Amino acid sequence: WAWDPVESASLLPWLVATAFLHSIMMQRRRGILKVWNMVLIILTFSLSIFGTFLTRSGVLSSVHTFGQSALGPFFMAFIGVILVGSLGLLFYRSEELRGEAEMESLVSRETTFLLNNLLLVGAAFATFLGTVFPLISEVVRGVKISVSAPFFNQVNSPIFLAVILLAGICALIGWRRASAKNLVRHFLWPLVTSIILGIVLFIFGVREVYAIIAFPVCAFVLFTILYEWWRGTRARHRVRAENYLKAFWGLIGSNRPRNGGYIVHIGIIILAIGVTASSVYSVEKEFSIKPGEVMTINNYNLTYLSKDSYTTQGKNFDTTTLSVYKQGELLDQLTPLKYLQLSDQQTVSQVAIHPTLLEDLYVILVGWDADGTTAFKVLVNPLVMWIWIGGIVVVLGGLVAFWPERQKLSALQQAEGRGSRSYQFFSHPGEGKSRS
Repeated sequence: WAWDPVESASLLPWLVATAFLHSIMMQRRRGILKVWNMVLIILTFSLSIFGTFLTRSGVLSSVHTFGQSALGPFFMAFIGVILVGSLGLLFYRSEELRGEAEMESLVSRETTFLLNNLLLVGAAFATFLGTVFPLISEVVRGVKISVSAPFFNQVNSPIFLAVILLAGICALIGWRRASAKNLVRHFLWPLVTSIILGIVLFIFGVREVYAIIAFPVCAFVLFTILYEWWRGTRARHRVRAENYLKAFWGLIGSNRPRNGGYIVHIGIIILAIGVTASSVYSVEKEFSIKPGEVMTINNYNLTYLSKDSYTTQGKNFDTTTLSVYKQGELLDQLTPLKYLQLSDQQTVSQVAIHPTLLEDLYVILVGWDADGTTAFKVLVNPLVMWIWIGGIVVVLGGLVAFWPERQKLSALQQAEGRGSRSYQFFSHPGEGKSRS
């Protein structure tokens, strides 16, 4: 993720839509933030079109964009129509979107959801500003000035970390007003456990500031979710005399939207751990060696075996072969390569990867000299696989949250003697459910 303009633009609607998914819960539960929710939906759609505008117009330099195109003004006009029309209708109907209640306390789930919204929208605004800054600088100063990845990382990393922390607080804090007694009872165990984890990490050599903060925060959120599930499972076990496995399964099914959301949060935690580890502890080295020589990085020894060149399917290939050893054991044989596309004279590098659950080994063929010396770039990135696993867990949690549920026949229908089954989909996720 290089914070390329098109990559950044694709993130914007995701951030705003995520804010909406959380704020709509407050509207359904308390009847508040109706206008705000409409604004978020309008922005989500508009930002989706904005991403298409950047890709197709070519106004910003990106590896993903098309060349200069005359489509830009049409997309800008379309975005203008969307914003003016939608916001105009929203203003016209604002009287019908008045809130039905007010926030009663700063220490409540409503407050954490509102902070979540502000942080996500703030991240979207900062990313949007950094993305379009070259256009702004061109208008103001006559020259395009781009902002690089460090700007986006420095601004968004603490915001995303705060969003993750709020996910843990939201899981256990109550609606309307939370008492000090309940806060201590709910958060003491997860908080103490995460602090102990932070101390253990420090003792075992974790010194990077971002890592020593991010890992305990992720652990805190995970512990709050597990603690919430444990409380619900234990309650069902006592009340219904179910075994713990059946009680947990019944708990998940009793309120799929809420528990599916928890699973999504777990996926985000796993993803955040992977991003943190791969960003903070990545190791990169460059080597220039000849066949038969060895490259050493971390605990890996890579023996350069051979180089080969051939032409096929309109491409000139240059391939290399390396054997990967760890502690004397052969793990894999990698073939990083480069090829020249003859039709457009474009050179492409194909990275060789040895993936594991704990770390990925990347080998990139950089180039070679006439005497046979070949240049390689080798990287070891920890926990990259966790990013993929986290993404899968997010998808599974979404399926659980949005999967339609079957409702049992009501007592009235049974009394009337209706023999046909009827199924009803939840129109409001979690509505009518009581917390275990």
